[in-house]
Amino acid sequence: MKQFFKNVFASAFGVLIGVAILFTIGTFALMAMIANSSGESEYKPKNNTVFKLVLDGSIVENNVSNPFLELFGEKEPLSLSRILRSIRLAKESENIKGIYLETNNTSSSPATLTAIRNALSEFKESGKFIISYADTYSQGGYYVASVADSVFVNPIGGVFMTGLASVGIFHSGLTDKLGIEYNIFKVGTFKGAVEPYYLKKYSDANREQITSYQQSIWKNLTSAILKSRSISREDFDRFVNEGLFFDDAQKTVEMKLTDGVRYRYEVENSVKLIAEQDVNEKLIAADVNKMSRVKDKKQIKKDKIAILYAEGIIAESSSLYSMDELVINEDLIGEFRKLIKDDEIKAVVFRVNSPGGSAYISEQIWKQVIELKKTKPVVVSMGTYAASGGYYISCGASKIVAEPTTLTGSIGVFGVFPNMTGLFDKVGLSTDVVKTNPLADLGNVSRPMTENEKAILQAYVERTYDLFLSRCAEGRKMTKEAIDTIGQGRVWTGEQALEKGLVDKLGGINTAVEEAAALAEIEDYSVIAYNSNKDFFTKLLESKLDEMKISIIKNMLGKQFEAFRVLSSNRPLTGIQARMPVELEGI
Repeated sequence: MKQFFKNVFASAFGVLIGVAILFTIGTFALMAMIANSSGESEYKPKNNTVFKLVLDGSIVENNVSNPFLELFGEKEPLSLSRILRSIRLAKESENIKGIYLETNNTSSSPATLTAIRNALSEFKESGKFIISYADTYSQGGYYVASVADSVFVNPIGGVFMTGLASVGIFHSGLTDKLGIEYNIFKVGTFKGAVEPYYLKKYSDANREQITSYQQSIWKNLTSAILKSRSISREDFDRFVNEGLFFDDAQKTVEMKLTDGVRYRYEVENSVKLIAEQDVNEKLIAADVNKMSRVKDKKQIKKDKIAILYAEGIIAESSSLYSMDELVINEDLIGEFRKLIKDDEIKAVVFRVNSPGGSAYISEQIWKQVIELKKTKPVVVSMGTYAASGGYYISCGASKIVAEPTTLTGSIGVFGVFPNMTGLFDKVGLSTDVVKTNPLADLGNVSRPMTENEKAILQAYVERTYDLFLSRCAEGRKMTKEAIDTIGQGRVWTGEQALEKGLVDKLGGINTAVEEAAALAEIEDYSVIAYNSNKDFFTKLLESKLDEMKISIIKNMLGKQFEAFRVLSSNRPLTGIQARMPVELEGI
């Protein structure tokens, strides 16, 4: 027995030693990764270097490098702010000869891609070249690539221009079978976010608004392509509508969509020759990570314009949205409070990229915009979305700037409350309630709502909508009646919103900075990203563990992950919401 305990003790001690060693190694590895992520050195491009801009995967507004993603085989999302900065620095650098652009698998919104395309157009003003190549061009990828001097495609590739689509998933049939009923409370004829709960297809009003903003976006994208490539509308429409994107790659040359069919190495050799590099040597190139570390020639000035980012769903906490969705919550309020007290900040560009969410948090952030505006100008720069709650937090700004393809408006409110009586009956569950007052169990999912409860909640939603109208009317200097006419939950593109008076000007974040400077009456200033300078370790503690969790799920589900994500995004939205009804697909 004594020997048995000795063996057990030795084994346990060995395990503890092993765990200690692994912990120590892990700690040093973590410290190394943190050091690498936070201590990036300045990059100095060699003479005749080419900026290789690879647009692959999703693009977010702003992010901090996360080395843990590589452990799970995941790529970090590209950052729009870093891409735009890299393009500008490449334009200014004497050692950068041009851009070699690859847009194989880019997946992003029209507004984001427009910002990149416009930056590339400005880059061309320097006289430097842009050469584009892809095995296969997606619609968004080709939209960006069409600005290049030359566009090449793989011999068995193509340009997949098919048009835009918005695909809605309606689960009312499923919930009927499960015995779940949803009580819907809303204001807004066009507020389609609740339609999946009680319809089996888009309502006529929702179909009308989707068709309207799809056509506006498609016209903006294709007009830019036709202008850059000198293609007639008739020929382009024939290519799209007749499915010629499935034809031989040479057809893209005949239709003037591309300049030639090439293999990647052939295009790279051409780039080397134009950049005066040795064609027999490896391409001397710098990616976004390197270019973003090029020393900026602009000196930091005392007067500053701050860019405050708000990206994602508006919610009380990030735990409500676990499937790789960014979240805007009350943490943003602290950034506003600091901006109010910062005397070096003369104006603020509030970069909003949100389809909306919680009406409660939207009201909290709106108030901070109003308070900040008392001390300095606040100009909203709208990204992909600034709709519903996203417009709520924008409407109080000094001025609003949107991309032509931004989706905004959607001024409306809704609430969703489930009744699971049928499901409980099916599975044999029963409940009982003891209460002191008639409304003590309001929202109890195990019983139907009374007519009185429904009336109370509908009145509450209508008061919230009335407050939304008041906020918009005050901010836009319009009457509530005028806002209601263009409200009712209807989504507008930035181009349409300008006509309706919901925004002041079309343009990207640089346009918003210029507007902010003019309002602050300053000419000599620096632009800083105000809430994007947290180090990796802080970001890790706040949110990166969620990314690690998502990476594990992606690896487990493989190709099925996207379907899982779509289903997850259609989860019930309980409570009072100000959220956009549907997302745009096809880019």
